[in-house]
Amino acid sequence: MKAVLLAAGEGNRMRPLTGNRPKVMLPIANKPLLEHLLIEVKAAGIEDFVFIVGYCDEQVRNYFGGGEKWGVSIAYSEQRKQLGTADAIRMVEGMVDGNFMVVNGDVVVDRKDIRKLLKYNRNTMGVIEVNDPRGLGMVEISGKKVTNIYEKTERPPTLVANAGLYLFTPEVFQAISQTEKSPRGEYEITDSLKILMGTPSGLFYQELKSWLDLSYPWDLLTANESMLSGLKGQNLGQVEENVVLKGEVVIGEKTVIKSGTYIEGPVIIGAGCRIGPNCYIRPATSIGDNCHIGAAVEVKNSIIMNNTDFPHLNYVGDSVIGEGCNFGAGTKIANLRLDKQNIYVMGIDTRRRKLGAVIGDRVETGINTSINVGTMIGNHTFIGPGVVASGVIAPDSKLF
Repeated sequence: MKAVLLAAGEGNRMRPLTGNRPKVMLPIANKPLLEHLLIEVKAAGIEDFVFIVGYCDEQVRNYFGGGEKWGVSIAYSEQRKQLGTADAIRMVEGMVDGNFMVVNGDVVVDRKDIRKLLKYNRNTMGVIEVNDPRGLGMVEISGKKVTNIYEKTERPPTLVANAGLYLFTPEVFQAISQTEKSPRGEYEITDSLKILMGTPSGLFYQELKSWLDLSYPWDLLTANESMLSGLKGQNLGQVEENVVLKGEVVIGEKTVIKSGTYIEGPVIIGAGCRIGPNCYIRPATSIGDNCHIGAAVEVKNSIIMNNTDFPHLNYVGDSVIGEGCNFGAGTKIANLRLDKQNIYVMGIDTRRRKLGAVIGDRVETGINTSINVGTMIGNHTFIGPGVVASGVIAPDSKLF
């Protein structure tokens, strides 16, 4: 059986992080989201993959190649225009034989749930009960079958979500051929699923035990924390004297942890980093390759992408920081409102009391810059000394 991974979309709701990369290449625990998915699917027993790529597809192709690193075979299908998930699946009709699995590239699923799904010989979708239906496709179920589907309705009559994980028989291609364009101008797989529901065989469901949907940048923090919870410590670098490593800490090759540094796991640090002296790295933090976390810097519950530097006297908490950023001495990010209420971003309740900033690639700050809670900063932005940054800041901005 083959697994088709949908990886063509940009992920507009993940901006500014997707300004230079597809959503599926955003890092969680120092691996792209799509890599975590590939690992789980392979562990469930599938070794033949088709990646449907589109936006910034060269990044996916260059990273995964033919799949040799993971002991799998990867073929690619390019969706040049983003015309919906049904259109994407239609493209692989000649690349699959018999039953096949389809997974949205922006979800986190568990190998145990995938194994259960693969036991069926019928059109089946993965579903999971959620507390918050915002932005999700919801389904109604009865007996063993799906009876209705609601695509991102404000007040759905159910809390059972479409998990974006499917087992399809070749019958799905007939349903897709009958699928018309939606009001958004796309061919939606949910419309194809409704057609399957009306066939004699119908559409079945499989309840999942574990699932994470990554819609917004702050969802990455939840996923990162979850992925790091099972981390096993490993030191491939150099740790100087008077360093404290508490809990599970992974240190990459050619990384130096300098004297006076205190690290509380779970923490993962990539290759070629300089950490310390005298800095404090707190749990649920992922630091990419070639980063510099310097003197009197504190980082907590954050994702720091490759080639980013916090050299002196910085605080970064509950934040996602892009590649190639540099913070001037004294730059700090607030992560808690004074009234301790939930933090809103662009009118959206993040459901988080603690959220710092989401910062794109190659952002630079001057000394003593202050960044307020829930601030979104676009790529290639310069923020001058002493500036208080807040709200949504467009790419290529210069604030003085």
